[in-house]
Amino acid sequence: MAEAEKRVKSSHSFLRGLFGGNTRVEEACEMYTRAANMFKIAKNWNAAGNAFCQAAKLHMQLQSKHDSATCFVDAGNAYKKADPQEAINCLNAAIDIYTDMGRFTIAAKHHITIAEIYETELVDIEKAIAHYEQAADYYKGEESNSSANKCLLKVATYAAQLEQYQKAVEIYEQVATSTMDNPLLKYSAKEYFFKAALCHFIVDELNAKLALEKYEEMFPAFTDSRECKLLKKLLEAYEEQNCEAYTEAVKEFDSISRLDQWLTTMLLRIKKSIQGEGEGDLKKTISLERKVHSHVPYTKAQRRT
Repeated sequence: MAEAEKRVKSSHSFLRGLFGGNTRVEEACEMYTRAANMFKIAKNWNAAGNAFCQAAKLHMQLQSKHDSATCFVDAGNAYKKADPQEAINCLNAAIDIYTDMGRFTIAAKHHITIAEIYETELVDIEKAIAHYEQAADYYKGEESNSSANKCLLKVATYAAQLEQYQKAVEIYEQVATSTMDNPLLKYSAKEYFFKAALCHFIVDELNAKLALEKYEEMFPAFTDSRECKLLKKLLEAYEEQNCEAYTEAVKEFDSISRLDQWLTTMLLRIKKSIQGEGEGDLKKTISLERKVHSHVPYTKAQRRT
């Protein structure tokens, strides 16, 4: 630690008298990087992040864009452990450099990292969505459709949580359509059509019926799936305003395919619209305690619902 600080201070002292000599700037970059690594060993993450940032700025002065971006990423990784917002600032600086260099796949990867920080550390789901969307755009531009779809599915998950159902439906349908003709991915299509139908169902029962018919026509294998059969039972129970039948259908499905938090939430939102549905009845559907242990963060407003 002491040696690292000494090296950083010495780099400042000779930089003040610098008259444009690249050699001394290069030496300063090395000193800052060494200091940063020593701070990392000492788990002084803020100091490590700051040292990497200083190295990144000097690399830019030397027109070494790749080295500068690498140092900004290293700074972001250090700051992640102490200052999430500063980590985002550093990663955004790296993204700017990578996009300027035409390295969009790498830029997309760092947008995902920023999205994850907003998910887990800062709990700002709207901003997480924006970065997943940007990552998806970059991946699409580079023909990395599988990576783009992973990002889009994250967007759909959160859009539905935030009650942006039309946005979620469009994404689920888009991803399902792109996977249903792929021999390796087609079995995932039923899940995406199922989720799209649930989003339709929350908004309007008739929309859900029409969507279900469309999905069966587009993807005949969907008809025999447990997801499709569940949807038909739920639609029938909804038409009859039969809470008990709705509950039994969900419990039967859950006994074979355990429902995750997202599905639990969507199914409960639908069930709340059935006449005579009470909070006590909702709890009989599935164990709501699963939500507490799920990794998907919720906004404050959603926690109240």
